[in-house]
Amino acid sequence: MLHSPSFVDALRAYAPELLEQPAGAGAMPEVPHATTVAAVRYADGVVMGGDRRSTEGMAIAQRDIEKVFPADDYSAVAIAGAAGPAIEMVRLFQTELEHYEKIEGFPLSLEGKANKLGQMVRGNLGLAMQGLVVVPLFAGYDTRRRTGRIFRYDVTGGRWEDEDYYSTGSGGKDARGSLKKRYRAEMDAATAVDVLVEALYDAADEDAGTGGPDLVRGIFPLVATVTDEGYRRLPDDDVRKAAERVVAARARGEG
Repeated sequence: MLHSPSFVDALRAYAPELLEQPAGAGAMPEVPHATTVAAVRYADGVVMGGDRRSTEGMAIAQRDIEKVFPADDYSAVAIAGAAGPAIEMVRLFQTELEHYEKIEGFPLSLEGKANKLGQMVRGNLGLAMQGLVVVPLFAGYDTRRRTGRIFRYDVTGGRWEDEDYYSTGSGGKDARGSLKKRYRAEMDAATAVDVLVEALYDAADEDAGTGGPDLVRGIFPLVATVTDEGYRRLPDDDVRKAAERVVAARARGEG
Protein backbone atom coordinates (compact mmCIF):
# COMPACT_ATOMS: atom_id res chain seq x y z
CA MET A 1 0.00 0.00 0.00
CA LEU A 2 1.29 3.45 -0.94
CA HIS A 3 1.98 5.86 1.93
CA SER A 4 3.42 8.79 -0.02
CA PRO A 5 2.66 12.30 1.25
CA SER A 6 2.14 13.34 -2.38
CA PHE A 7 -1.43 13.31 -3.66
CA VAL A 8 -0.10 13.20 -7.24
CA ASP A 9 1.85 10.02 -6.43
CA ALA A 10 -1.35 8.51 -5.04
CA LEU A 11 -3.22 9.37 -8.23
CA ARG A 12 -0.38 7.96 -10.33
CA ALA A 13 -0.64 4.68 -8.41
CA TYR A 14 -4.42 4.27 -8.22
CA ALA A 15 -5.92 6.40 -11.02
CA PRO A 16 -3.22 7.30 -13.55
CA GLU A 17 -5.81 8.12 -16.20
CA LEU A 18 -6.68 11.27 -14.24
CA LEU A 19 -3.16 12.59 -14.84
CA GLU A 20 -3.01 11.80 -18.55
CA GLN A 21 -2.56 14.81 -20.79
CA PRO A 22 -4.65 14.85 -23.97
CA ALA A 23 -2.63 14.33 -27.09
CA GLY A 24 -3.30 17.21 -29.44
CA ALA A 25 -2.72 17.47 -33.16
CA GLY A 26 -2.58 20.60 -35.23
CA ALA A 27 -3.27 24.12 -34.02
CA MET A 28 -4.77 24.60 -30.59
CA PRO A 29 -8.14 26.36 -30.52
CA GLU A 30 -8.49 29.72 -28.79
CA VAL A 31 -9.05 29.25 -25.06
CA PRO A 32 -9.70 31.79 -22.30
CA HIS A 33 -6.52 33.28 -20.87
CA ALA A 34 -6.14 34.94 -17.49
CA THR A 35 -3.94 38.00 -17.58
CA THR A 36 -2.34 40.28 -14.98
CA VAL A 37 -1.66 39.30 -11.35
CA ALA A 38 0.66 40.89 -8.80
CA ALA A 39 1.97 40.50 -5.27
CA VAL A 40 3.51 43.05 -2.90
CA ARG A 41 5.32 42.43 0.37
CA TYR A 42 4.55 44.79 3.24
CA ALA A 43 5.33 45.05 6.94
CA ASP A 44 2.92 42.36 8.13
CA GLY A 45 2.93 39.95 5.19
CA VAL A 46 1.97 40.02 1.52
CA VAL A 47 -0.93 41.32 -0.53
CA MET A 48 -1.84 39.61 -3.81
CA GLY A 49 -4.31 40.70 -6.47
CA GLY A 50 -5.44 40.18 -10.02
CA ASP A 51 -7.64 41.91 -12.53
CA ARG A 52 -10.89 40.18 -13.47
CA ARG A 53 -10.67 39.92 -17.28
CA SER A 54 -10.00 36.81 -19.34
CA THR A 55 -9.54 36.97 -23.08
CA GLU A 56 -10.08 34.56 -25.94
CA GLY A 57 -8.04 35.78 -28.87
CA MET A 58 -9.10 39.39 -29.41
CA ALA A 59 -12.40 38.94 -27.56
CA ILE A 60 -13.25 39.27 -23.87
CA ALA A 61 -14.14 35.78 -22.64
CA GLN A 62 -15.15 36.78 -19.10
CA ARG A 63 -15.22 40.06 -17.19
CA ASP A 64 -15.24 38.72 -13.63
CA ILE A 65 -12.93 35.70 -13.55
CA GLU A 66 -11.16 34.99 -10.26
CA LYS A 67 -7.38 34.67 -10.48
CA VAL A 68 -6.34 34.68 -6.82
CA PHE A 69 -6.92 31.66 -4.58
CA PRO A 70 -5.88 30.44 -1.12
CA ALA A 71 -3.33 27.65 -1.47
CA ASP A 72 -3.71 26.83 2.23
CA ASP A 73 -4.11 28.79 5.45
CA TYR A 74 -0.86 30.73 5.04
CA SER A 75 -0.31 31.03 1.29
CA ALA A 76 -1.97 32.25 -1.88
CA VAL A 77 -1.57 31.49 -5.56
CA ALA A 78 -2.54 33.63 -8.54
CA ILE A 79 -2.87 32.42 -12.12
CA ALA A 80 -1.81 33.80 -15.48
CA GLY A 81 -2.04 31.92 -18.75
CA ALA A 82 -4.54 29.39 -20.07
CA ALA A 83 -7.39 29.72 -17.57
CA GLY A 84 -8.72 26.15 -17.63
CA PRO A 85 -5.42 24.32 -16.98
CA ALA A 86 -4.40 27.05 -14.52
CA ILE A 87 -7.50 26.63 -12.36
CA GLU A 88 -7.11 22.84 -12.43
CA MET A 89 -3.48 23.24 -11.38
CA VAL A 90 -4.56 25.41 -8.44
CA ARG A 91 -7.15 22.83 -7.33
CA LEU A 92 -4.59 20.03 -7.50
CA PHE A 93 -2.05 22.18 -5.65
CA GLN A 94 -4.56 22.87 -2.87
CA THR A 95 -5.28 19.13 -2.60
CA GLU A 96 -1.57 18.30 -2.59
CA LEU A 97 -0.93 20.60 0.37
CA GLU A 98 -3.93 19.30 2.28
CA HIS A 99 -2.98 15.67 1.56
CA TYR A 100 0.61 16.23 2.70
CA GLU A 101 -0.51 17.76 5.99
CA LYS A 102 -2.93 14.89 6.66
CA ILE A 103 -0.32 12.23 5.93
CA GLU A 104 2.65 13.86 7.68
CA GLY A 105 0.76 15.57 10.50
CA PHE A 106 2.27 19.00 9.80
CA PRO A 107 2.21 21.39 6.83
CA LEU A 108 4.95 21.85 4.26
CA SER A 109 7.26 24.79 4.79
CA LEU A 110 6.59 27.79 2.56
CA GLU A 111 9.75 26.91 0.62
CA GLY A 112 8.44 23.37 0.18
CA LYS A 113 5.10 24.65 -1.10
CA ALA A 114 6.90 26.87 -3.62
CA ASN A 115 8.98 23.91 -4.81
CA LYS A 116 5.86 21.71 -5.12
CA LEU A 117 4.16 24.31 -7.31
CA GLY A 118 7.28 24.51 -9.48
CA GLN A 119 7.09 20.74 -10.04
CA MET A 120 3.47 21.08 -11.14
CA VAL A 121 4.31 23.89 -13.59
CA ARG A 122 7.08 21.69 -15.00
CA GLY A 123 4.57 18.85 -15.37
CA ASN A 124 2.47 21.12 -17.60
CA LEU A 125 5.36 21.72 -20.03
CA GLY A 126 3.90 19.39 -22.68
CA LEU A 127 0.67 21.38 -22.82
CA ALA A 128 2.61 24.64 -22.61
CA MET A 129 4.48 23.68 -25.78
CA GLN A 130 1.05 23.37 -27.43
CA GLY A 131 0.08 26.86 -26.33
CA LEU A 132 -1.61 26.13 -22.99
CA VAL A 133 0.93 28.02 -20.91
CA VAL A 134 0.36 28.34 -17.15
CA VAL A 135 2.58 30.72 -15.16
CA PRO A 136 1.42 31.16 -11.55
CA LEU A 137 2.52 33.60 -8.88
CA PHE A 138 2.88 32.26 -5.34
CA ALA A 139 3.13 34.15 -2.06
CA GLY A 140 2.62 33.49 1.60
CA TYR A 141 3.54 34.19 5.17
CA ASP A 142 6.56 32.22 6.33
CA THR A 143 5.70 31.25 9.91
CA ARG A 144 9.31 30.23 10.54
CA ARG A 145 10.93 33.44 9.33
CA ARG A 146 7.87 35.52 10.32
CA THR A 147 7.76 37.46 7.08
CA GLY A 148 5.94 37.55 3.76
CA ARG A 149 7.62 35.97 0.73
CA ILE A 150 6.89 36.03 -3.02
CA PHE A 151 7.83 33.40 -5.63
CA ARG A 152 7.58 33.61 -9.41
CA TYR A 153 7.95 30.91 -12.08
CA ASP A 154 8.77 30.45 -15.72
CA VAL A 155 7.06 28.03 -18.08
CA THR A 156 9.59 25.25 -17.33
CA GLY A 157 8.89 25.36 -13.59
CA GLY A 158 11.95 27.45 -12.77
CA ARG A 159 11.40 29.24 -9.47
CA TRP A 160 12.76 32.54 -8.18
CA GLU A 161 12.05 34.53 -5.05
CA ASP A 162 11.36 38.26 -5.22
CA GLU A 163 12.10 40.35 -2.16
CA ASP A 164 9.55 43.13 -2.55
CA TYR A 165 7.05 42.72 -5.39
CA TYR A 166 6.34 41.02 -8.70
CA SER A 167 3.71 40.92 -11.42
CA THR A 168 3.16 38.51 -14.28
CA GLY A 169 0.77 38.06 -17.18
CA SER A 170 0.19 40.12 -20.30
CA GLY A 171 0.23 43.38 -18.33
CA GLY A 172 2.93 42.26 -15.93
CA LYS A 173 5.64 44.56 -17.27
CA ASP A 174 3.41 47.64 -16.97
CA ALA A 175 2.32 46.64 -13.46
CA ARG A 176 5.93 46.12 -12.39
CA GLY A 177 6.81 49.60 -13.63
CA SER A 178 4.04 51.02 -11.46
CA LEU A 179 5.10 48.94 -8.44
CA LYS A 180 8.70 50.05 -8.84
CA LYS A 181 7.57 53.68 -8.69
CA ARG A 182 5.25 53.34 -5.68
CA TYR A 183 6.79 50.59 -3.56
CA ARG A 184 8.21 51.53 -0.17
CA ALA A 185 9.66 49.16 2.39
CA GLU A 186 7.60 48.60 5.53
CA MET A 187 4.32 49.83 4.02
CA ASP A 188 1.21 49.10 6.05
CA ALA A 189 -1.60 46.95 4.65
CA ALA A 190 -3.81 49.82 3.45
CA THR A 191 -0.95 51.44 1.53
CA ALA A 192 0.13 48.12 0.02
CA VAL A 193 -3.42 47.49 -1.23
CA ASP A 194 -3.57 50.94 -2.82
CA VAL A 195 -0.17 50.40 -4.48
CA LEU A 196 -1.24 47.02 -5.86
CA VAL A 197 -4.61 48.29 -7.14
CA GLU A 198 -2.86 51.22 -8.82
CA ALA A 199 -0.41 48.82 -10.51
CA LEU A 200 -3.30 46.79 -11.93
CA TYR A 201 -4.95 50.04 -13.07
CA ASP A 202 -1.75 51.08 -14.85
CA ALA A 203 -1.50 47.66 -16.50
CA ALA A 204 -5.11 47.95 -17.74
CA ASP A 205 -4.30 51.38 -19.16
CA GLU A 206 -1.60 49.87 -21.40
CA ASP A 207 -2.61 46.23 -21.95
CA ALA A 208 -5.81 45.25 -23.76
CA GLY A 209 -5.88 41.89 -21.99
CA THR A 210 -6.09 43.46 -18.53
CA GLY A 211 -9.39 44.73 -17.21
CA GLY A 212 -9.52 47.98 -15.26
CA PRO A 213 -12.00 48.87 -12.50
CA ASP A 214 -15.55 48.69 -13.90
CA LEU A 215 -17.55 51.23 -11.92
CA VAL A 216 -20.73 50.53 -13.90
CA ARG A 217 -20.78 46.74 -13.44
CA GLY A 218 -19.18 46.93 -10.00
CA ILE A 219 -16.24 44.71 -11.02
CA PHE A 220 -12.95 45.37 -9.26
CA PRO A 221 -9.68 43.48 -8.76
CA LEU A 222 -9.69 40.50 -6.44
CA VAL A 223 -7.28 41.26 -3.59
CA ALA A 224 -6.17 39.09 -0.66
CA THR A 225 -3.66 39.42 2.17
CA VAL A 226 -1.64 36.71 3.90
CA THR A 227 -0.27 37.47 7.38
CA ASP A 228 0.42 35.61 10.61
CA GLU A 229 -3.38 35.48 10.94
CA GLY A 230 -3.67 33.60 7.65
CA TYR A 231 -5.24 34.15 4.25
CA ARG A 232 -7.92 36.83 4.00
CA ARG A 233 -9.79 37.96 0.91
CA LEU A 234 -10.57 41.67 1.09
CA PRO A 235 -14.26 42.61 0.95
CA ASP A 236 -15.37 43.99 -2.41
CA ASP A 237 -16.29 47.32 -0.80
CA ASP A 238 -12.71 47.79 0.45
CA VAL A 239 -11.28 47.12 -3.01
CA ARG A 240 -13.88 49.43 -4.56
CA LYS A 241 -12.74 52.25 -2.27
CA ALA A 242 -9.11 51.64 -3.20
CA ALA A 243 -9.98 51.68 -6.92
CA GLU A 244 -12.02 54.85 -6.51
CA ARG A 245 -9.07 56.54 -4.79
CA VAL A 246 -6.82 55.61 -7.72
CA VAL A 247 -9.31 56.84 -10.31
CA ALA A 248 -9.91 60.09 -8.40
CA ALA A 249 -6.17 60.72 -8.12
CA ARG A 250 -5.75 60.25 -11.86
CA ALA A 251 -8.64 62.62 -12.52
CA ARG A 252 -6.72 65.24 -10.49
CA GLY A 253 -3.64 64.60 -12.57
CA GLU A 254 -1.75 62.80 -9.81
CA GLY A 255 0.37 59.68 -10.27
